[in-house]
This record gives sequence, structure tokens and C-alpha cells, in this order.
Amino acid sequence: MSGPRTSLEQWHCFLAVVDEGSYARAAEVLHKSQSAVTYTIQKMEEQLGVRVFEIRGRKAELTEAGQMLYRRGRSLIDEALRLEKSAKSVAAGWEPQLRIVCDTLFPSAVMLDCLEDLSAHCPDTRIECVESVLSGAEEALLERRCDVAITGIVPPGFLGDHLLRVKFMAVAQRDHPLHQLGRNLDYRDLRPFRQVVVRDSGVRRQRDSGWLDAVQRLTVSRMETSINAVARGVGFAWLPAVAMREELASGLIKPLPMIEGGERHADLFLILPNRDLAGAAALRCEAFIKDAVANLVC
Repeated sequence: MSGPRTSLEQWHCFLAVVDEGSYARAAEVLHKSQSAVTYTIQKMEEQLGVRVFEIRGRKAELTEAGQMLYRRGRSLIDEALRLEKSAKSVAAGWEPQLRIVCDTLFPSAVMLDCLEDLSAHCPDTRIECVESVLSGAEEALLERRCDVAITGIVPPGFLGDHLLRVKFMAVAQRDHPLHQLGRNLDYRDLRPFRQVVVRDSGVRRQRDSGWLDAVQRLTVSRMETSINAVARGVGFAWLPAVAMREELASGLIKPLPMIEGGERHADLFLILPNRDLAGAAALRCEAFIKDAVANLVC
């Protein structure tokens, strides 16, 4: 397979002549002699078999073919610059790809803030952030499918830093029949009604969480869907308070007056599977997440 007949230097020279409006000004910008710039363009036209400029008076103007080649050449040079920048990022220790697995209990707005900051600091790193439920992050850690994990389960052989404690509340929509009983509730009151639960995203070690003795269940795959289901009166659930602040504040969703078990807590941990081999992006991600949750109340 033969390579290109033209060089990036020729295309760079061509773009400079167009941008500067003349061979003379292009020569100044490129720190070359005008004769060298002229020769480069002539050689390029010869190799391409097409005229890119025509001289009108003292000004070099693009031909129709030259206009098309200018647009393509600009993309070519921009891509070459991005490629060099990416190579410098990798040489400086930024990973080409960063895989994050995050338990859905972690506030999504906080994670999005962290991802925004991370993208700004390592723009050439491809970031993948996967949401998980219950054993999903644990499974990703054990199978070495992530570089950073936020999980409620620290598997054997891993160490994690405690991030935050999330409060769960037994809740239902304000007009749900459970709120119409007018008294404190126990598990026997809950049993006849539908419980909304979020499915474990793990495959090998699926777990259930929370009281699950209701006659009927609605199982969903996302925390947001479970909150919306409860808000519509589909059923009751134990939901993280931090994820339904607006619904609680408006009174659309109300805590159930449980005699016991109305509140429970879950801890989240931040894990780098192999800190010794962690790259700059993984370490920066860890720092952003810790800073973001320092004053977060859940």
C-alpha cells in the first residue's frame, strides 16, 4: 500500500498562504523564505495534479479545487494536532481510557460534576462511566473491568476509602392507601401492597436489599425509575433520601410512619483496584470524587 504523495508540511504551508492572504505574509509566519513557500506550493500542485492558487494582481486566490482542498486540509492539520496532543497526554501519564463503575446510590449530579471536571483536565482520555446496582460494582472489580469503583460492597482482596453514608426511607406517594390508615405501620400493613425494588445489575452474585415480603413487586433497573414509580402511586419503596429531595420537599412522596425499620443506611466506598498501577486520570478522578462529597449530606 503506497503512502500519501504530499506531506503535512506542505498542507501547513498551503493553509498559511490562504489564512495570511499572500506568499510573503505566509513566509513571515512560517519563518521561511518566500521562495521556499512558493516552491512548496508548486511542488504540492505538481504532486496533486491540480492548481490550488491563481495569481490576480499581487494576491494569490484559491481556485474552486483549492477551496475544497483548503477545507479538507484544515481538517487534516487539526486532526494531526489532536493526535500530537493525545500522544503528549499519554506520555505525561494520562490514560487513553478510564473506566468508572458507580453505584446508583451515589448522587448523579455529583458524579456529573466530577466527570465535567475530569473531562476538562484530561480531554484526551476516553471516559466510560457505568451505573451499577448492589453487586454490579463488586463484580466489575473482581473481573478487573474498571479503574475506579464506587460501591457499597468491598470484595475480599480490595481496600476502599469510605465516601458517604446514604439514608434510605420507607416512602409512598402522599395519596397511597398506606398513608390513609392514620396510624403507625408494621410489616403486616405493607404486605398486601406492591413494593418497588431496583434489580441487582450484577450477574453472578445477585442480591436483594430491603424488606421483600410484599405480595406484589415491581422490579426496575434504575433508581430514577423506582422514584418515578413511587411518585405515581404504583407502590411503596425504601429510597435514598438524597435522590428524592424534590419529591420530599414538595410533599409528593411522604415517609411511611413505620414502627420500626422506616430508615436504614448504606455505606459507599471508593476503590482503585490497583493503586500501584493507577494512572494520572484515575488518581485525579479519585481526588475529584473525594472533594465533591466532603460536604455532601445524604
